[in-house]
Amino acid sequence: MDERPDKNRLSRRGFLAAGAGATVASGLAATVASGSAEAPSDAAQRKKYAVVIDARRCYGVHACTVACKAEYKVPLGENRSWVEEVEKGNYPDVSRSFLPRLCNHCNKPSCVSVCPTGATWKRDEDGIVVIDKDICIGCKYCVQACPYDMRFVNEDTGTADKCDFCIHRVSQGLQPACVEACPSRARIFGDLNDPDSEVSKLIAKNPLTVLRPEKGTKPNVYYIGADHTDERDPRPDGMYVDVKTNRRYKERR
Repeated sequence: MDERPDKNRLSRRGFLAAGAGATVASGLAATVASGSAEAPSDAAQRKKYAVVIDARRCYGVHACTVACKAEYKVPLGENRSWVEEVEKGNYPDVSRSFLPRLCNHCNKPSCVSVCPTGATWKRDEDGIVVIDKDICIGCKYCVQACPYDMRFVNEDTGTADKCDFCIHRVSQGLQPACVEACPSRARIFGDLNDPDSEVSKLIAKNPLTVLRPEKGTKPNVYYIGADHTDERDPRPDGMYVDVKTNRRYKERR
């Protein structure tokens, strides 16, 4: 993880000593929003990482989930990356599909602006949304702000947690753990600013969807052939719909 300037760092003890006042919170949030972290000198060399998920290739083996949990020792009941199962229809026309999920690393992440300590920010050099656990106080503001239910408070660390595109692997030229583990190559990772990358070519050639586009966060996780059916959607003719989240929270939030 890259280092931010010392002036933007605030320890958990220091924040609590300051009383978590509104002035401090708004000031730090403004600092993050203004992009005070040092930007790359050559904007043309910046990357914009994204994931394309080809749901037509996903068979629900959960290798991605297991690989992620092993990579980060994620507590039981929580996930940084996972696969949902969607069953719907009326007999005999019933279908079953899979919807892989992970942090969307949005262009306009709602989690950044609500963080009172600046622990969450979007990196200028590659667009990855990260969490500095030395600064995070576990207030859950970002958890509530994320419209995709991608964040949780890690019970082992007491801080917010989520997918970070395996930044420690990517910085070494490796693929994220979930991408590498997928046996059917349903997850494809790459740089959108590189027109020759596989993700750029897939996006150029295929109809795509994103999760909850009405939220205006502009996600950088794109789906090909995904079924976004939700149990809360209106159901024509009483159609059967069942979504298994495979998480501690049995229902989508």
